[in-house]
Amino acid sequence: MPQDKTYLLTINGGSSSIKFTLYNVTESLVPVLSGKLTGLGLPTASLRVKNPIQAEESAFDVKADNYRQAVTVLVEWFQDNLDISSVNAIGHRIVHGGHLYKKPQWVTQDLLNHLSAITPLDPQHLPGEIQLIEAFGQQFPKLKQMVCFDTEFHQNLPVVAKLLPIPRFYYEKGIYRYGFHGLSYRYLMQILHQHIGEKVLQDKIVLAHLGNGASMAAVINGQSIDTTMAMTPAAGLVMGSRSGDLDPGLFGLLNRSEGMTGDQFETMINQQSGLLGISTITSDMQQLLEKCSEDSHARDAVDVFCYQARKQIGAYAAALGGLDTLVFSGGIGENVAEIRALICQDLAFIGIELDNELNQQNALRISTPQSRVTVWVIPTNEELMIAQSMCDQLNLNHQGEK
Repeated sequence: MPQDKTYLLTINGGSSSIKFTLYNVTESLVPVLSGKLTGLGLPTASLRVKNPIQAEESAFDVKADNYRQAVTVLVEWFQDNLDISSVNAIGHRIVHGGHLYKKPQWVTQDLLNHLSAITPLDPQHLPGEIQLIEAFGQQFPKLKQMVCFDTEFHQNLPVVAKLLPIPRFYYEKGIYRYGFHGLSYRYLMQILHQHIGEKVLQDKIVLAHLGNGASMAAVINGQSIDTTMAMTPAAGLVMGSRSGDLDPGLFGLLNRSEGMTGDQFETMINQQSGLLGISTITSDMQQLLEKCSEDSHARDAVDVFCYQARKQIGAYAAALGGLDTLVFSGGIGENVAEIRALICQDLAFIGIELDNELNQQNALRISTPQSRVTVWVIPTNEELMIAQSMCDQLNLNHQGEK
């Protein structure tokens, strides 16, 4: 990497994968290297690295039996393959910052102590994200690190959406609806603004981030007024292996009838439920669609996923007082045309009409010219939002990604 350039590194640690992107900060943010470590906890994990400038791509197997081992693999790869002295800062996506932190923050020991203290709010993500920060801090102690919180986009939720219907004193303890996928939603709103201008601030919008983790947000005046995930990312829509919303009496029943502990219940709703739990075979939507004709459990999983998503769009149309714009994003939302069609098939009454050919092409805009609601497919980019936040904190000029 040339020494006269400014580089920023973003790290996006998920529960089963870790993504990274290296940006060259010139007049705009230019990705010069990206990668994804997948298969964490499986017998064979994989690290795939792309160099978009030179159109090169490589992939190789790695050993990542657990998250700590995966972090070690990634740090060692950076040490061997990157001139870290040319990197100005590292930015991390953090799913949950509790009620104290929502805006981007430079990493301090006090911040790490706080994140460690609130890991019960998100045991699926926070421990691994903390490991990433600590490992990079130990290996590259002179490099500044920043965190961006997925809850920021929803920080001004109205009280009617924020309050959970439990004893009020828990609200004062920070137990309320936080909402997540905020970096993704911020990006989707930025891209919408590029295409429809200031109209984005007047439109009644539903943003649907549908992937292994899935959520929706209702947006008006450019602000989130409701979102499906709540105090934790386990709430809301059916997801890959997360249950989404459940009868609150279920834990008591399973505790009494089967002796299920709190830890076992959390494992079930986060790792054994959703598409995986209903189908009994996989959390992968594409595989489920392939098996639907011969496997009724696979069909049930697809049907429940689409039904819950369709129902939520209708609910948010009611909350917004109408609907102007629907955006699909996330791994399923961006790539699986059949699921988009199934979700929208009975929504003509609120003005949604898909163009079948455009939908099959994963086009940017997939609604017909006559559709009262414009429907978009926008690939998300959480890493770019992290890089933009770092530029803002470092007073570096940027104009988004080229």
